[in-house]
Amino acid sequence: MEGPGNSHIYRSLQPVPASLLIFWNMPTTAQVTIEAQPTKVSEGKDVLLLVHNLPQNPIGYIWYKGQIMDIHHYITSYVIDAETIISGPAYSGRETVYSNASLLIQNVTQNDTGSYTIQIMKLVDIPKPSISSSNLNPRKAVETVILSCDPDTEDVSYLWWINGQSLPISRKLQLSENNRTLVIFGVTKDTAGPYECEMKNPVSSSRSDPVTLNLLSCVEKEPWWPLLNSAKSNCQLK
Repeated sequence: MEGPGNSHIYRSLQPVPASLLIFWNMPTTAQVTIEAQPTKVSEGKDVLLLVHNLPQNPIGYIWYKGQIMDIHHYITSYVIDAETIISGPAYSGRETVYSNASLLIQNVTQNDTGSYTIQIMKLVDIPKPSISSSNLNPRKAVETVILSCDPDTEDVSYLWWINGQSLPISRKLQLSENNRTLVIFGVTKDTAGPYECEMKNPVSSSRSDPVTLNLLSCVEKEPWWPLLNSAKSNCQLK
């Protein structure tokens, strides 16, 4: 389960004494802290993992058993707007998540020993992206152009469009690993655009204004005097 948010790990001491679970707080940031109430709990008792200093305007919380945030370790989550609790594969029936993000574990057993991770989901405002180009006036079929989708933003996906459609599979078009940069080899009329880039997260998206490359068509001119041995290029916009 992915999305913008902050993750904080809460783990227990190891090894665990017989019939006794001892929890301690290990936050990954100074802002959010997790407090166990009580700090020591015997088997069969309840423990509350209380979350302090939540960020503003969260949209939900997800609790995981352990430090791996995937579907297999997903215990339970709370969606704030819908006031909905969604249980996952690691849910034992004894965990309850509250609207303040705290997690109650009832009738504690030895199987509850270990790390607990909370992922706090937040809305990320996506700015309107813009396209920057290494060359807006490339020579036709000669020059390579690099387009970048700005700004560089965390927790978003980048998508590119040409002529209002998703990019075709072509050796002339190459995306960077995170799709933020597009390389156009030997720009031609078919690959001149217009281009648009889109920034997207699970809850919103924003698309740039279109950018079209202006192709220069270059013609080699013969020297006007035979003694001159260098030809000149005359490039014009097409």
